[in-house]
Amino acid sequence: MQLSGNEAIALEGVHRTFRSEAGGEVPALAGIDLAVARGDFVALLGPSGSGKSTLLRLVAGLDQPQRGVVRRDGSRLAMVFQDAHLLPWRDVLANVSLPLELLGRDAATRRPLAEAAVARVGLADAARRYPAELSGGMRMRASLARALVTEPRLLLLDEPFAALDELTRMSLDDELRRLWREAGLTVLFVTHSIAEAAYLAERVVVLSRRPARIVLDHRVALPAERSAALRAEPAFAREVGVLQDALRAGAAA
Repeated sequence: MQLSGNEAIALEGVHRTFRSEAGGEVPALAGIDLAVARGDFVALLGPSGSGKSTLLRLVAGLDQPQRGVVRRDGSRLAMVFQDAHLLPWRDVLANVSLPLELLGRDAATRRPLAEAAVARVGLADAARRYPAELSGGMRMRASLARALVTEPRLLLLDEPFAALDELTRMSLDDELRRLWREAGLTVLFVTHSIAEAAYLAERVVVLSRRPARIVLDHRVALPAERSAALRAEPAFAREVGVLQDALRAGAAA
């Protein structure tokens, strides 16, 4: 399978099975077919343990399917996890600089790039603080800055805001969507939250319970410009209802 001219990611017939502690096989993904266009924002939604994170790891190249094919267009990618994973002995700027160090960039090149990434996520005033001095939301902003500092074209996010309070989560949803639009990124975002998927994404893929199959591939009918007020509008409630119905169907499958 070859990528089409506008595809960033393509999966065809992807199966992934794990071995349980008892020695049996636990199927996680069963025949996933999925294509993601460049510049799209796609949310993966599904029951707990349905294989969302497994799918993301396959796209990232951190795991391999037993059957099927996973292709990317070769663009630089970055991944953000639920835990910010900041190094406690480094301040924000030094944490954000780390990917550039690993790429072999010299200090004179690293600093302005890291400072720009920190500013993009609204942490310029906290650049010299250490992780222990940051709130959960600020730590996640630092993690986003670290992911963006290498200027990736593909951004993979595995429930990055799940552990945050609702107001902080909503604020970071707005921040992430702004960054996506400004940078023209391709985003694949794993979440358990129906409302978050509807608000953030242009397209939502709903998975069944394990072994995961796609039960809905839905283009979200909401305006490009989104704000907190949208969450109270009938159009948003309709989108949430569509996803909720699909999630229930997937959980019962």
